[in-house]
Amino acid sequence: MTNYKNTSFWFNTMDQEPTVRPSLPSDTNADVAIVGAGYTGLWTAYYLKTLAPQLKVVILEADIAGYGASGRNGGWVAGYVTGLEKYLAPLSMEERKACCRVLFENVDNIGQRLHQEGIDASFHKGGVLYAAARYPEQVAMQRRVLKGLYQTGHTEDDCWWLDARELSEKVRLRNGYGAIFKRHCATINPARMVRGLAEAVERKGAHIYEKTRVTAIRPGEVETEHGTVRASIVVPALEGYSSTVGDLGRLIIPVQSLIVATEPLSQAQWDEIGLAERPAFCDGSRMVSYGQRSADGRMIFGARGGYVYGGVPRSEFSLGDEEFRLREELMYDLFPMLKGVKITHGWGGSLGMPRNFAPHAVFDPRSGIATAGGYGGQGVGPSHLFGRTLADLILGRETQFTQMPWVFNNATPQRALKKWEPEPFRWLTSQTIVKAFTWEENLYQFKENAVWRKSLAHNISSSLSLLMR
Repeated sequence: MTNYKNTSFWFNTMDQEPTVRPSLPSDTNADVAIVGAGYTGLWTAYYLKTLAPQLKVVILEADIAGYGASGRNGGWVAGYVTGLEKYLAPLSMEERKACCRVLFENVDNIGQRLHQEGIDASFHKGGVLYAAARYPEQVAMQRRVLKGLYQTGHTEDDCWWLDARELSEKVRLRNGYGAIFKRHCATINPARMVRGLAEAVERKGAHIYEKTRVTAIRPGEVETEHGTVRASIVVPALEGYSSTVGDLGRLIIPVQSLIVATEPLSQAQWDEIGLAERPAFCDGSRMVSYGQRSADGRMIFGARGGYVYGGVPRSEFSLGDEEFRLREELMYDLFPMLKGVKITHGWGGSLGMPRNFAPHAVFDPRSGIATAGGYGGQGVGPSHLFGRTLADLILGRETQFTQMPWVFNNATPQRALKKWEPEPFRWLTSQTIVKAFTWEENLYQFKENAVWRKSLAHNISSSLSLLMR
């Protein structure tokens, strides 16, 4: 029997071992069949049952609700998603600001929903210290990022620059030269949120069948190892596990991210680190290190992992794995005062990465296929908005959500989304990019390295990033 409390630190905070729901007993009919009991699938079901209680909604989950990225992530509820600038660029500034307001308000809407449903997920809105510059060269880079945010519709009330002194008042990173502060971000306990959401969906009358692996998705039906669900609407909500069913893996591929958690720190240790207001944080490196101060006083620290040849998602991790040593070293580099602190948990998961590096909500009324995702590791917040959007699209409601530029109505996923290249090109490209990013980062660490070398590494890394997009 699986010990689900070992899935992540977040699962370990739960009072009891999660109870496994029954599998699909036999063939059945439904109005809507949702594949995947993560945030996107559950929020879609939640709003479908809220707006149209008479619908029969069935959710099929290969393991248990939240076993994927929804129960393993870093716990950020961000009011943004990387890649949205592609959708916003053609719009007027007023339209861009309207889109940004929808994203910003979404953070508070999640907190309100959790409160209404009695879900104790440690929701705390403390903002985020975003893209902290660790080297002088990164200051100009991150200031350009801030300028880009203003161009996409953010205002100076939404985000602003912190110089080295202002940054140190919030968190004391080694060599912190500055950062962007975004106020529209909260932190949560992901496992408590997703498990509580599953219970709320059931209270509304939806059916969740766990340990029910889907083997095929077709218009009008979903085939599982225990039977077939026939439904006029089918919602694949698989994200990092898209490659496990049909041809969705050519549209969304899994990329790993790994996280460690320390033992609870003393108040004296936190006084030395900062984060008194519990903002989330990430550095300005291309590989992205990120974290938060948990509700029980631990440092939660993660960094992007790699891509497994063939687009295979990973679910099993062990703190003893060598790959966690790199995360620990990155954490000590940012926070030298943590050396000697006990690391109690290490886990990871697979996030969904789309080829165009931007999220999507897609609905094709003719085939009845609706899907959303492509959050690139930032899906805790947007999955609520996009699940709500799918519910409106399925019900034929014209709302502000269905009018957003990331919505593809009357389109199949295959037509709306760009396909990834076949292997071995994906793997070779990922290896090249990681090496280029690592080279650039290593050059920045030492002031004595020649400026031309740093400039060359920066230009190569930037070109590779643009090439992928």
